[in-house]
Amino acid sequence: MPVTFFCLLVFCNTAIAAGDHPTLAIGSNAPDFKLTGTDDKIYTLSSFSKADILVIVFTCNHCPTAQAYEDRLIQLTKDYAAKKVAVVAIMPNDPKAIRLDELGYTDMSDSFEEMKLRAKQKQYNFPYLYDGETQSVAQAYGPAATPHVFIFDKTRKLRYQGRIDDVEKPSKTPHNFDTRNAIDALLAGKELAVQTTKVFGCSIKWAEKESWLQKANEDWAKEPVAIDTIDVQGIKDLVKNNSDKLRLINVWATWCGPCVAEFSEFITMNRMYRNRDFEFISVSADEPENKDKVMKFLQKKQASATNYIFSGDDKYKLIEAIDPNWQGALPYTILVEPGGKIVYAKQGQIDPQEMKRMIVDDKFIGRYY
Repeated sequence: MPVTFFCLLVFCNTAIAAGDHPTLAIGSNAPDFKLTGTDDKIYTLSSFSKADILVIVFTCNHCPTAQAYEDRLIQLTKDYAAKKVAVVAIMPNDPKAIRLDELGYTDMSDSFEEMKLRAKQKQYNFPYLYDGETQSVAQAYGPAATPHVFIFDKTRKLRYQGRIDDVEKPSKTPHNFDTRNAIDALLAGKELAVQTTKVFGCSIKWAEKESWLQKANEDWAKEPVAIDTIDVQGIKDLVKNNSDKLRLINVWATWCGPCVAEFSEFITMNRMYRNRDFEFISVSADEPENKDKVMKFLQKKQASATNYIFSGDDKYKLIEAIDPNWQGALPYTILVEPGGKIVYAKQGQIDPQEMKRMIVDDKFIGRYY
C-alpha cells in the first residue's frame, strides 16, 4: 500500500523568540489549526486526513530566503504528487509588525490580499494559509525562521523539523537535501538519519513587534526634507546615472492631481529600497517662484529623498532632458539603471505594485541575498 505524503508549507517572515515560542519537539503530535487559504477555503488538520505523511513549511511573501525557495517548494509538490503528496503553506507573520525597510527584497508584504497576489503570480500548487491575525498556529509549532519545515508521519508524530536544504541561492546546487531525504526515508518506511537541523532565514514578525513599526514612523517623520533647484544639464546628468544605484525619477507638480495622488507611493518605495542600491529622486515642474509651496507639500509627505525643482521657464527643455520619448503630460516616471539605460517609462500614474516588482526584479537589486 503506497504511503501518502502531505506537505504543509507555512510561508513566514517572523522569527520566534527563544523561550517565548519554543519549537515543537520531535515526537510531538501535530497541533490542529483552522485557517483560511488564498483560495478562500477553510483548512484544518483533518482537511489532510487522507495523507499518511504531513509536512508543514512556514514561509512568507517578503522574506528573500522564503522567495529563494518558492520554486523549489513548487517543484517538491510536483515531484511527490504521484506518491499522493499534499503540500500546504502557512504564513505566520503579523503584517502590522513589518516595517517598510524590512521589505527591501520584495514587492509585497504579508497581508492576506498580498498573499493572494503572490500565490497567483507564482501559481502555487499547494494551499497557502494565513495565520497573521492571531499567529496561534505559529505559536503552537514554533518556527525559528522562514522557511522552516515540519514533517509528520501517518500518526501525525513529528519526525523532522528544520531546513529545506543547505543552499539558499537558487542558482547553486545544495549539498544536503534534508527535507527530501526525510520524505524519502518516511516513504520507504526507514528511520531518519537526520531529525533536526538549524534553519536560516528571516525572523518571525510577532505581534509584539508592532511597536517597532510605530517607532519607525516616528523616526521617518523626523528626517529632514530639502529641495534644490536643477537646470537642464543637471537633469541630463540625473538621467545619465553615473552612480552605482538603480534610480527612480518622478517628474510632478503640485497643481497636477494625479501627481499629488500617487506621490505617497514613491515615499513608500523609497523607504522600502533605499538601504539597497536604489535611490528615488523627485523633480517638480512647478514654477521656480512656487518653491515654498513645493517645499510645504514635500514636508507634509515626509519626502526625505532627493528633491529638485526645475529652475528654467522652458518646460520643453525639461521634457527633452528627461526623455525625448516623453510627450509632456504629468506625471512622468522613469526607472534608470546605472549607465543611463531607461528600463521603465510611464506617462500618467504608475501601478505601484508593478513598479515595486520592476525594482526588485531588476538585476541591480534582486530578491535574494
